[in-house]
Amino acid sequence: MFADIASVFQVVRSRWIMHWLAVPAVSLLALLAAAASHADDSNPVVLLVGDSISAGLGVPVDKQWPLILEQKLQVEFPQLTVAVAAISGDTTSSGRGRLPSLLTAHAPTVTILALGGNDALRGTPLPLVKNNLIAMIDAAKNNNSEVALAGMQIPPNYGPTYTEGFRQMYIDLAEEYDLGLIPFLLEGVATVDGMMQSDGIHPTTDAQPVLANNVAPVITSLLQE
Repeated sequence: MFADIASVFQVVRSRWIMHWLAVPAVSLLALLAAAASHADDSNPVVLLVGDSISAGLGVPVDKQWPLILEQKLQVEFPQLTVAVAAISGDTTSSGRGRLPSLLTAHAPTVTILALGGNDALRGTPLPLVKNNLIAMIDAAKNNNSEVALAGMQIPPNYGPTYTEGFRQMYIDLAEEYDLGLIPFLLEGVATVDGMMQSDGIHPTTDAQPVLANNVAPVITSLLQE
């Protein structure tokens, strides 16, 4: 009889222990997930994919606008980093090709797409530029990254249809895909004396804080969502 009672007690005890272990295991996984999420929130990464304007062509490294942007954002987000993946001459086609590996490497909280100017200078058909940007937007969003689109504008000598279509493309994409939008990255720079280098394309050192100021509010808003 006592042996039977002992057997029953052992079974009940075993089931109780298994149940007790299972509950904390689930709770532990939830806590670990929450901790990981919190770590991501407290250490945001902003990935900047761009061309020579974002690469700081002709500007000392410590004066370039991405660094100024990082310093501005760190006032509110102290652990934030800006990963600069900008290459002179880059187009939306080449940016599209290299973005997946960048997303894997940096796991960005926000991705800034600052491309298209070189496409326009080459007269690249707008549907191709748009499709490349859409592919990049989708790739970033599929990797749980918010997206900020940095708009660009070109001189009127490319013709009103192309010029206006190029400008409007960024606005339309931002609205359709619910993106952060910097309407014109060179706002307050492109037509201001002393703000453009002699080539008429690249901002001077003095212009770098203006570029950072153009971008910072949009990124701050995305990080706060």
